[in-house]
Amino acid sequence: MLTELNNYLQRIEDLRGQMTRLIADLPAEALNWRPIQGGDEHVTNSLAVLTAHAAGAEHFWIAEVVGGRPATRNREAEFAATAVSASELVQLLERTAQETREVLSTLSESDLNATRQVQERIVPVRWCVLHVIDHTSLHLGHMQITYQLWAGGKAVPSPWWTERLPPG
Repeated sequence: MLTELNNYLQRIEDLRGQMTRLIADLPAEALNWRPIQGGDEHVTNSLAVLTAHAAGAEHFWIAEVVGGRPATRNREAEFAATAVSASELVQLLERTAQETREVLSTLSESDLNATRQVQERIVPVRWCVLHVIDHTSLHLGHMQITYQLWAGGKAVPSPWWTERLPPG
């Protein structure tokens, strides 16, 4: 795998790993809790929704757009997601991780320099991968705040940047 792609993959896996650690031991009540209940479009999202959406977006941008795999994403379903257990969400993240590893491991330098068409727009492949990092980071932050609100102010510790670097 290209060094650049390996670096991107490490960032994505670090963020996904933080999501996994945040939800792994939570009961369904915590996973499905929303800080603000309501029916309009500005309602807050649960940890289950944020997990499903982050995984769905990663699948879309990496597997479908970059990797050319068949379109299977159902974005609306992501925002209606509920969880029976943390293990089903962890498995979703693990399946997404495997798919991302498979796609990124096949890309060449010319693939990385290429573009893709997305909803009548031309998008650089690098942008797609970097967008996954950006988007996942945003929703990890949402998840951390949602957890903190559910836990009455208790936070899940976030690793320092020095702990997030690969060994070496």
